[in-house]
Amino acid sequence: QVQLVESGGGLVQAGGSLRLSCAGSGRTLSRYVIGWFRQAPGKERDFVAAIRGSGVDKDYADSVNGRFTISRDNAKNTAYLQMNNLKPEDTAVYYCAADISYTFDASRYDYWGQGTQVTVSS
Repeated sequence: QVQLVESGGGLVQAGGSLRLSCAGSGRTLSRYVIGWFRQAPGKERDFVAAIRGSGVDKDYADSVNGRFTISRDNAKNTAYLQMNNLKPEDTAVYYCAADISYTFDASRYDYWGQGTQVTVSS
């Protein structure tokens, strides 16, 4: 089993930045794809970004491309989501997830963190 814990969320003004962390335990994350997803109240869970185990290949949702950066430090068994130029529409609970296969589909990820709230004020 893989356990994931997100941290780093909070309240920030539009245009500000936050860095989310996803700490893994129970098993090394180095062979797992890490995805970031977000869910606003009353909305579906949306893909944000994904990164392969190597850290080389990355993909982003169009809504965050150019503003967010996904990364990982396998030595620390941790993945990150750097969020810059935040907008009010970025407000959501952000989740990290892990899966053995590279996918953007939330339903295919096997392991999930508890989520961390990101609120962007206008």
